[in-house]
Amino acid sequence: MNVLVIGSGGREHTIAWKLLQSPQVKKVYCAPGNGGTAQIAQNVPIGVNDFAALAQFVKDEGIDLTVVGPEDPLLGGIVDFFEERNLPIFGPNGRAAMIEGSKSFAKRLMMRYNIPTSAYESFIDYESAIAYVREQGAPIVIKADGLAAGKGVVVAETLEEAEEALRQIMEESIFGEAGTRVVVEECMFGEELSLLSFVDGETVKPMITSQDHKRIFNDDRGPNTGGMGTYAPVPQMSEELVAQIVETIVKPMAKGMAQDGIPFKGILYTGLMITEQGPKVVEFNARFGDPETQVILPLLETDLLEIVVATIKGELDAVDVKWKKGSAVCVVMAAPGYPGDYPKGQLIEGLNRTGENVTVFHAGTKAAEEGIVTSGGRVLGVTATGDDLEKARAAAYETVQAISFEGAQYRTDIAAKAMRHQNNSR
Repeated sequence: MNVLVIGSGGREHTIAWKLLQSPQVKKVYCAPGNGGTAQIAQNVPIGVNDFAALAQFVKDEGIDLTVVGPEDPLLGGIVDFFEERNLPIFGPNGRAAMIEGSKSFAKRLMMRYNIPTSAYESFIDYESAIAYVREQGAPIVIKADGLAAGKGVVVAETLEEAEEALRQIMEESIFGEAGTRVVVEECMFGEELSLLSFVDGETVKPMITSQDHKRIFNDDRGPNTGGMGTYAPVPQMSEELVAQIVETIVKPMAKGMAQDGIPFKGILYTGLMITEQGPKVVEFNARFGDPETQVILPLLETDLLEIVVATIKGELDAVDVKWKKGSAVCVVMAAPGYPGDYPKGQLIEGLNRTGENVTVFHAGTKAAEEGIVTSGGRVLGVTATGDDLEKARAAAYETVQAISFEGAQYRTDIAAKAMRHQNNSR
């Protein structure tokens, strides 16, 4: 089969890399791809939201399957566009993808299906939002309702921070249309967890657990980013807890959406907070996470193509999704200044110095005359697998230290807490 992967980040590089391990995959194209995908697949200079050009390319090249990476085209209805033209595509349709595209929409569904989450209110009026925040007090969470590239969430420790966040989102429109409506939530406390699942309507096949590190600096300090690193599976989360999450959160959401006429087909990402009262939903996403994908797919034993095709056909229940033993750790190397303004075009050196069981997934890179250069905020996701977290983590950081570009920044504490937990439980 010939497969098209839509997107240009580390997630898409990982998906292309995994699909190429399938004996059924002949060739992978990436639109538009990056410097890393160019080394394993064929990049195509078509934007992720140019549906007509993408569909025409699929027809012209005889592509058998399209896999959508990022959220923007999903929200824009690319799945509907392709399905209307009988072009096989993996991902939820536009209505189902609203579970990520609108936080208030997702919250309403959670309330309707009795799925545990934080208390909230949504606002389109700035003064009403300010009044509610002052009434509730801090700490409190302010979210832009729409898509904001993973940066539209402010955990305000003080009322001043909350009011400033509302002013920037609603008055200054720093997230554009995404901030026309805001969702104000109670602040939940506990440990975060990501659980992604393959879903084809009411059938749910959970993946292994993973944990992202959102803040830019060590010890979870500084502003939120798209993710500075991750690891899988999460040793401090028991199998019983995961089973509880699947039965009380993921399956009820899938079943409820199907019964409401908006069946979800694709990857349902559940972001959770494990509170003293039990697991509660922080957010749902409608696609593979980034950088969670970079640690989940290397540990997937079952052929990814087989799972994707079965999901599209509504035959996911017949697939036995198996996972490899061991752990995976991904350390993100980011450009200086990220998540604020950052330079581009810096030469990356040492990419050929990867250790055993280490793969460098490219995110913000492109090929230039002098070599691979930076082109985004999150530049690389250095991912290692090992028998346990300690070995995977050591291998990842060894490679990180062998790679360089001017001003590169990365956290040095990815998976550190989990590793201590794993060591203590032995």
